[in-house]
Amino acid sequence: MRASPLKSLLWLIAANLAVFLTLAIVGNALIYFVLPLWGIDLRGSIPAHEFAWAMVFGFGGAFVSLLFSKPMARSMYPMQPVIEPKTPKEILVYNTVRELSERAGIRMPEVWVYWDDAPNAFATGPSRNNAMVAVSSGLVELLDDDEVRAVLAHEIGHIANGDMITTTMLQGLMNTFVYFLASMIARIVASNRDGETNFFLYYLVASILQILFGILASIVVFWHSRRREFAADRFAARMVGAAPMISALRKLDAFTKALPAPEEEGAPAQADPLATLKIYNRTGKISQLFMTHPPIEARIAALEALAREGR
Repeated sequence: MRASPLKSLLWLIAANLAVFLTLAIVGNALIYFVLPLWGIDLRGSIPAHEFAWAMVFGFGGAFVSLLFSKPMARSMYPMQPVIEPKTPKEILVYNTVRELSERAGIRMPEVWVYWDDAPNAFATGPSRNNAMVAVSSGLVELLDDDEVRAVLAHEIGHIANGDMITTTMLQGLMNTFVYFLASMIARIVASNRDGETNFFLYYLVASILQILFGILASIVVFWHSRRREFAADRFAARMVGAAPMISALRKLDAFTKALPAPEEEGAPAQADPLATLKIYNRTGKISQLFMTHPPIEARIAALEALAREGR
């Protein structure tokens, strides 16, 4: 059972307002008070001023999201932490996370479970040594023990590889250029020969360009994300072997294909029940550009190649 949509929406709006106000205060303090003390005066330079603001909002927003990634994830489901595992499934998950994190040389992530029929697992957190792994009841019911271990190894791989921070850095960089380019082009379009700016036109053009550039930037971020999924699969193969990971992916793929289409009676309200495992069946060239995870066939093929190489 998910948290109510209204509660999640209000929480998201409040969080974004808090982020905006915080970044606005920090940005003004940097540009008008802190940087001038170091001989860096951006107050009179429009391009430099715009780029500074773009960096504040681009990287600031990305890192604030990363900083609060754990509480945000916990707000999506009614989760409970596994501190002293009691059931066989809790013991399996807890011991696997502890073992794999020790082998990976990272601090053991927090372990959380939540009740959802959709098989799912995800890892998040601001750093390799401050992370969490969450598992749904549907995942441990669908998969056998070896397959559960493989999925957990995949999630530990994301943490050990530092995927959260590298993705955040890339997202911050993309955000910065989206904001900067959109703002500068909008300023050129909305300014007359006397240097006066039509602010309505400026904000209209900037908003449209941010959407367009944001779509292009997301392609780069999604490409990076797909590469990290292959890396996490390789990590899982090294930790527990390729076979259980392949088996887990096939079961998850079969589960997805067995779901009724959204327009069919009895279809779940959520369009993407595997919201973090991302088991995709789409193979169109355009749709693949906007996938955070590679197609299931490509992941299985890569794992089978590793198995043949004995890795």
